[in-house]
Amino acid sequence: MPLHLLKLAVGVDDLDQLRRLRAARLAERGGNWVWTRNRPRRAEEVLAGGSIYWVIRGQIRVRQRVLGFRPGRDEGGRRYCLIDVDAELVATEPRPCRPFQGWRCLPPEAVPADRYSGGEPPPERMLAELRELGLI
Repeated sequence: MPLHLLKLAVGVDDLDQLRRLRAARLAERGGNWVWTRNRPRRAEEVLAGGSIYWVIRGQIRVRQRVLGFRPGRDEGGRRYCLIDVDAELVATEPRPCRPFQGWRCLPPEAVPADRYSGGEPPPERMLAELRELGLI
């Protein structure tokens, strides 16, 4: 079973904003990657089908499949790692998550299910209200 990564989408308010941000970075960079300081020690397990799950406003909300890792060093000699990810953002069922720094490993049993495999999802406002009422 693949291992997954968990990362905060700092400064992002909702899924649409993350989509716009990732599209802008793809256009700007010509590639789709996420910068991080440290390469995961269990990278092979992540490459076996893992994803980065993004935390937006305290909830895991979306994922991107991990395609590879590219280690490097900056001008000052400090190490970094680029995590190559698929351009597609897949919405997940929201799951609460406490804040943290950097990234964390997310075992397969802790990942939220993908949301809306077919058709357009209901508006986020409606989903929030249904959750508040305890209906979903």
